[in-house]
Amino acid sequence: MAPRRTGVPREVIRWLQSLDLSFCPKNFRRDVSNGFITAEIFSWYFPEDISFHSYENGTSLSTKLGNWSQLEKFFLKRNLNISKELIDGTIHCKPALQFLMMIYDQIKCVQDNEVDFTDSCYQEGLPMVARSTASKAVKSNITLSEILSEPDLIVNKQKVQALMELHVQHRQQERSVNPGGYVTLNSFHWRIDLIRQPSYRQLSTQSMRTIRCL
Repeated sequence: MAPRRTGVPREVIRWLQSLDLSFCPKNFRRDVSNGFITAEIFSWYFPEDISFHSYENGTSLSTKLGNWSQLEKFFLKRNLNISKELIDGTIHCKPALQFLMMIYDQIKCVQDNEVDFTDSCYQEGLPMVARSTASKAVKSNITLSEILSEPDLIVNKQKVQALMELHVQHRQQERSVNPGGYVTLNSFHWRIDLIRQPSYRQLSTQSMRTIRCL
């Protein structure tokens, strides 16, 4: 399985080997054509969506079509952009490198978009006034062990910057959903002007007297 013999990049070969598959593809055109290995690969990342036992490792056309029919439903459910033409070419043992690179890129893309180790879900469940400030968000989402394991100041600075940008994005989204939940500068000035009005102060004094009499 050397890259020069198969044409498959070394990083993709290392990735396949890391999955501990039931067998290692040697002839990629043949071994990928029935969809069995593809199902096993995706079952590592989406075990709740793929029942690996429903796939057969056979060579007949009916077996291939059955496996790929299940995979196409899975691709549609997960919004994975794998074309029908590419699937058909793989079934009929056309060069498999393009397909392998496609699923490798799709899985990397899903991982990059979905993995979130911040406390954003927890923050969304809190009242507006109890949610973290920007500095608190950074302290909550970067641990001491993380800094010690990565002593590069530039890398840690980039992490802080990314968290700050993410915090700002979340606040902007919150404001668009619930604009009344935030005190803006204009509303603050309006409240001060209202308090300064004689009628408001007189009403407040009368209210306090009423409370004392109760």
